[in-house]
Formats: sequence, structure tokens, C-alpha cells
Amino acid sequence: MTRTSPSLAARLIAWHAEHGRHDLPWQTDATPYRVWVSEIMLQQTQVATVIDYFDRFMARFPDVSALANAPLDEVLHLWSGLGYYARARNLHRAARKIKEEFRGAFPDTIEDLTALPGIGRSTAGAIMSLAYGARAAILDGNVKRVLARYHAVDGWPGKSAVAKTLWALAESELPATDCRIYTQALMDLGAGICGSKRPQCPACPLRVDCAGHRSGHPEDYPSARPKRVLPERTTKFLVIQNESGEVLLERRPPQGIWGGLWCFPELACGDIEAEKLTALSVERYEPGAPLPGFTHTFTHFKLAIEPVVISARGFRSEVRANDQFSWYDINAATAIGLPRPVQKLLQALDRQNRDRQIELLQ
Repeated sequence: MTRTSPSLAARLIAWHAEHGRHDLPWQTDATPYRVWVSEIMLQQTQVATVIDYFDRFMARFPDVSALANAPLDEVLHLWSGLGYYARARNLHRAARKIKEEFRGAFPDTIEDLTALPGIGRSTAGAIMSLAYGARAAILDGNVKRVLARYHAVDGWPGKSAVAKTLWALAESELPATDCRIYTQALMDLGAGICGSKRPQCPACPLRVDCAGHRSGHPEDYPSARPKRVLPERTTKFLVIQNESGEVLLERRPPQGIWGGLWCFPELACGDIEAEKLTALSVERYEPGAPLPGFTHTFTHFKLAIEPVVISARGFRSEVRANDQFSWYDINAATAIGLPRPVQKLLQALDRQNRDRQIELLQ
């Protein structure tokens, strides 16, 4: 590991003035609330994807009070498609905690911020630095990569010893002033110039004394996550349409995969289709036109989904809409949280219904 360069921050700040990002939506009005929401959205998600979600989220929830007062279903609806839904649930929980325990005033210390659901050390540092201009370190994926290369830190950052080393470096590199600009510059460099593959070293302001660059193999730092084979699970989704063409959705438990979102009832391994439908009070039905199955990949496993289409059209279903079940009108676009695979199947079902209507008219 090379000795810390006192000029790293100064070079990054100067570089950022000409080459950094200055017009991201959360930069134009960098309140603690807006920075917080953007940082949570950006966890494991690319900037290009986040921008539209952020704009829609801010239009509906312009401040922490609006978010705290909103029903969770609406929050999850605006999050639908971003994935990692625990982030949205934690945002909502944290907003309510700010309303109740901080009287709606956004916390302004690392300690208070990290006490909120979903806010870790790096996110708290980003809020303190980018919103308050405080001297606080961050260590997101981009920053880990920049510091690991600049100092030639061996090992995967997911290991506690490597993370400890990188945190020490992140703290040591902080400038005495202009921490807001420095933090943004560090993230911008990692997102653009110092990418995970094919780093653009000739354009980097740190290349002169970057240990990774001098090694001739900067892409070796940091070490990649150990490869693993993702296990595969299977499930069947019961896609049940009633006499009005609505589909039956079931709210998932608050914890776990797609927690709190609305999904098709699942047919677990060993379940008998007829018994499941009877348990759902769907007693008169017939098979519907099939939909193709597909595989959805999570961080830790793959889920093979087989849709089982059931037509209860013409038969009065006894299932009543409540907190657990809902008859969803595809065309009404009700504001509820839907996982991406459910959205995908609803779109396929809608196309299928439209094609059927066209055939009947011909």
C-alpha cells in the first residue's frame, strides 16, 4: 500500500470542475431528504435507471412528511421495477421515524442517521457530505474501486479486513474543506473513468501516482467477488381471472422476497392446484390460455416461474378484496406495488386478452 497522497483530494476537486457531473436531479436542490432518497435508490442500481424513478418519487413525495404520511402501497408502487424492495420499506419506516422522533426535522449527525432503518455508515456519510457539506467519508462501490486501485489494496472489499483498510483510507483522504465537491468527484471518477472494466487511465487525474496503474493491471484491484453458482428454485403462479377480467393478487408477507408487494398466489411444491383454488374460494373455473414461463434472477438465487392461467370468467368468485387479496384491473393501473415478474405477466396477459378480442371481432 502506498503512502497517502495529500494532493489526491485537490486533484479530484479540480478535475470535477471540468469533467464531473453537475446536473443530476438530486444535485440541483441537494436537501438532506433528496440526497437520502437518491442514495438509497442508487444502491445496486445505475444512475441512468434511477433518474426517472427519482423524479416521479419527488413529484409525489416532495419532502419527508409527504413520504411519512403516504400509504406503503403507494410507496411500493412508485418503487416497482427498481428491485430490492426492502429499500423502499426502510425509506417509509425511516420517514415515519423522522416524523415521530425528530418532529419532521431531518437528522444532521452520523449517529442519528445510522439509527434510521436502511441507513448505513456510507449512506450517512453521503448525506452529511453532499447535503450538509460536512467532513464525512463514504465507501460505496465506486469509491471502493478508486481507493483500492490507487493504493493497490488486495482482496475482495466484501471481506471485513479489506473493508476496514478501505474505510481507513477513505477517512485519511478527506480534505479539510470542499468535502461536498470531493465526495461527488470521487463517485464520478469511479462511475466514469475508473470503471470496473477497462479503466480509462489516460484520462484519470490520479494516474501519476496510482499504484494500480503502475502495476500495469489496474483492473486487478479490487479483487472480484468469489464466483458462486446460484441455486435455482421453482414456483407456480396462479393467474386467476374473474368474470370481469380482473386478476387475483395476494399481498406478500412484510418480510422476505417482495415483502409487502402484491403477487399472484403461489402454488408451492407439493400443493394440489384444485385444493389451492378451493382454499382461495375459486370453486368453478377452467384452464385459461397458457402463458410462457421464465426465470427471474435475484442476488442469491434464480427463481423459475411457471404461470398457471385459470379462467373463472362466467363464474362468480367468492374471493373478496381486503388487506390480503385484491382483484386487480389491468387497465385501471391501480397504484400498488408489483414485482417486475408480476408486471411482466400482467402485460403478457393484457396482450393475450386484446388478441382474443381482435379474433372475436374478425
